[in-house]
Amino acid sequence: MSTTTELLKGAAELFPDEVVTQAHVRHLDLPGAGRFALITLDNGLDHTKPTTFGPQSLANLDAAIDQVEKEASEGSITGVGITGKPFIFAVGADLKGVELLKEHSDALAIGKGGHDVFKRLSHLAVPTFAYYNGAAMGGGVEVGLHCSYRTVSQAIPAFSLPEVFLGLVPGWGGCALLPNLIGPERAVSVIIENSLNQNKQLKGAQVFELGIADAIFEGADFLEQSLLWTASVLKGEIVVERAEIDRGDAWDQAVARGRAIADSKVHGAAPAAYRALDIVAAAKDVDLQAGFDAEDTALADLIMGGELRSGIYAFNLVQKRAKRPAGAPDKSLARPVTKVGVVGAGLMASQLALLFLRRLEVPVVLTDIDQERVDKGVGYVHAEIDKLLGKGRVNQDKANRLKALVSGVLDKAEGFSDADFIIEAVFEEIGVKQQVFAEVEAVAPAHAIFATNTSSLSVTEMASKLQHPERVVGFHFFNPVAVLPLLEIVRGEQTDDASLATAFGVAKKLKKTAVLTKDAPAFVVNRILTRFMGEIQNVIDEGTPVATAEKAIEPLGLPMSPLVLLELVGPAIGLHVSETLNRAFPDRFTVSANLAAVVKAGKRGFYVYDSGKPELDPEVAALLQQGDSVLTEEQVRDRVLDAVAQEIGLMLDEGVVAEAQDIDLCLITGAGWPFHLGGITPYLDREGVSQRVNGKPFLAQGVASVPA
Repeated sequence: MSTTTELLKGAAELFPDEVVTQAHVRHLDLPGAGRFALITLDNGLDHTKPTTFGPQSLANLDAAIDQVEKEASEGSITGVGITGKPFIFAVGADLKGVELLKEHSDALAIGKGGHDVFKRLSHLAVPTFAYYNGAAMGGGVEVGLHCSYRTVSQAIPAFSLPEVFLGLVPGWGGCALLPNLIGPERAVSVIIENSLNQNKQLKGAQVFELGIADAIFEGADFLEQSLLWTASVLKGEIVVERAEIDRGDAWDQAVARGRAIADSKVHGAAPAAYRALDIVAAAKDVDLQAGFDAEDTALADLIMGGELRSGIYAFNLVQKRAKRPAGAPDKSLARPVTKVGVVGAGLMASQLALLFLRRLEVPVVLTDIDQERVDKGVGYVHAEIDKLLGKGRVNQDKANRLKALVSGVLDKAEGFSDADFIIEAVFEEIGVKQQVFAEVEAVAPAHAIFATNTSSLSVTEMASKLQHPERVVGFHFFNPVAVLPLLEIVRGEQTDDASLATAFGVAKKLKKTAVLTKDAPAFVVNRILTRFMGEIQNVIDEGTPVATAEKAIEPLGLPMSPLVLLELVGPAIGLHVSETLNRAFPDRFTVSANLAAVVKAGKRGFYVYDSGKPELDPEVAALLQQGDSVLTEEQVRDRVLDAVAQEIGLMLDEGVVAEAQDIDLCLITGAGWPFHLGGITPYLDREGVSQRVNGKPFLAQGVASVPA
C-alpha cells in the first residue's frame, strides 16, 4: 500500500459522511491523434450539489490515475484529460470534513494527500489536459494547474481560489503553481485581491485573458471543441506559447502589493493572506516541491486555528442558516403578494420600490405628501432601470415592462385599495409612523400586511392604535438596499403568524437574508453597533485621542473604522439611535455631547479627505470637549469588546434572537463584519472576552472552533 493510499484511507475514516466523487475513465479516438483517456469527475448528483474532494474522492482520482499512468507508460494512449459533470468542474475540498479534524497530523494528511494525487498528473508519460467545463473553485482550479494544458468554457459563471476568504491558503498547488503560470502580479490578484474582495468570482473569458487557460470555447459544444483542440496540440499543429515570467523586482513588487491589500482588508488580524503571500514569494525560485511542502504546513496550521473554523462557521451561516430562518412560521401560511404600496418617495423609499419591482415584478405604487416628491421617486426608479438597460442587465422589453409597473399617487385610497403588502419609509418618529399606518388602515384591504422599515422604534407601539395590529411587521433593510443582504424581520407583540409568514415569503423573493428578531429597541445590528460606537465615543470624550481609539479596533479587521462607519451612517442618524437606546437602557447607552455638537454644527463626519486619506477635520477637533483620561489601544479594545460581549449576552437572555448564530449572521450580512471572525461571537470566545464578561462562551466547543 502506497503512502498516499495510507494517508487517504486514514483521512477517510475521519470523514464518514463524505459525498464521494467518482473519477470515471473512458477512452476516445481523437482524429489523427490516437487513443485518448478522459477522466470525468462526478458525485452522481445534479449541479445543485457541486463535486468536491474529500479523502475517498481523492482516492478515487488516484485510482483513475493509476490506470491512465499504466496506459501511458505502455504507449496505449497519447494523452489524458480531466473534466466535470454538467455545469460543474469541481469546487474544491469537502469543508464538512475539515470541520471535524482535531489533530494537526490529520490536517497535514489532507494537504499531502491532495498534493500527492494531483501532482501525478504532471508526471505522466503523456501530456495532460484540464477542461474547465463549469464552476471551478479551490482544489477544482488546482487540479487543473497540475496539467500540461487547460481550456475553459465561455459559460463558466464562477472560477476562483477562495481559500484566503475562508481562512486558508490554496493548499493543493495554487500558491506555488499559479504565479509560475501567469506571473506573480496576476496570481496575487486571484489568490489575495479577489478572495478578500468578498470572494470575487472570475468568468470564463477572464480565466482565458489571465492566461490560466490556453484556449476558450463556447459552452454548448465545449468538450467537443476542447477535444478537437487537444488533437491539434498532440499532432503539433497548435503550439501553446506562454509569456516569460519576470523573476526580478517585479515579483517582489507583486508580493508587496499583496501585503498592502491584506493590510487594508484585515489589518494583520487574520493570518491566511500573509501565509499565502509567503509561499508566493518563495515560488520565485521555482522549487515546486518546497512550495507544496510549505502549502501543506500552512494548510495544517490554519485548519487547526480559529480563523478557518470561524470562516467555515460564517460560510455555513450564510449558505445554510440563512435559507432556513430560525423561528419563521410555516411558509404555507404566507399570503400571495400581487401589488406593493410604498409610503414615502424619498431615497430609501425609492430604493425599496426599485427592489420590490425588480424581484417581485408586480405593480408598485409610491405615495408622498406632494406631487413633486412622488414624481421624483418614480423618476428615480425609471432612471435606475435605464442604468440596468445601459449595462445590459435587462433588455428593452423588460425595462418597458418594469417602468409600466411603477406609479405614484397622492391619494392613498387610490393607490392602496388593492395592495397586499404596504411598507412605510417615512421620517423616523413614532407619531408620524402611527399616523401613516392609521391612514393606510382606513383604505387598505383587510388582508394587507403593513411593514415598517424602522431602524430602532417599537413595532408594537407603532401598531398599538390600529384596529388590527396583528398585521404590522418590522421589515428593516440596510443601506444601500441593493447591496447589503440582511433584512431584520421584527415580530411585534400582536403580529400574527400569517403576517410574519408573508413577510418571510416576500424576503425570500427579494433574495434577502431574513433574520427574525424580537421587538426590542434597535433590534440586532443597530443595537450592537450603537453600543460598540458608543464605547468608542465614550473613550474619546473622556480624553483618549481619536487616532488611538480608531486604531485600537484594527485587529478586528472590520471593513472600515468606527468613525468612517459613522460618516457612512450619518452622525444625525447615529445620534438619533443612541438617544432611542439611551431612553431604553440609560445605564449602558450614553448620548455623547461631542457627537451632538458635531450634528448641531452640520458636519457630515469627523474627517476631511484633502490628502486622499481621512484626517480629523480641524473644525470638528475644535468642537471636541475631552477629559484627561487617556487609554492605550489595548485598554480601548478591551473596554469596547467587553461592552459588546455584555450587550450580546443581554440580548440573548432577552430572546431578541434565537441563538448567537443569528447575531453573527446579522453582523456579517448587515454590517459587513468579516468572515474570518465568523461575525463577532467566535472572536469574543477565542479572545476570552465572553468568559471574562459573561462567565461562559457564546458557542459550544467545536462550533467555530476545533472540536474538543
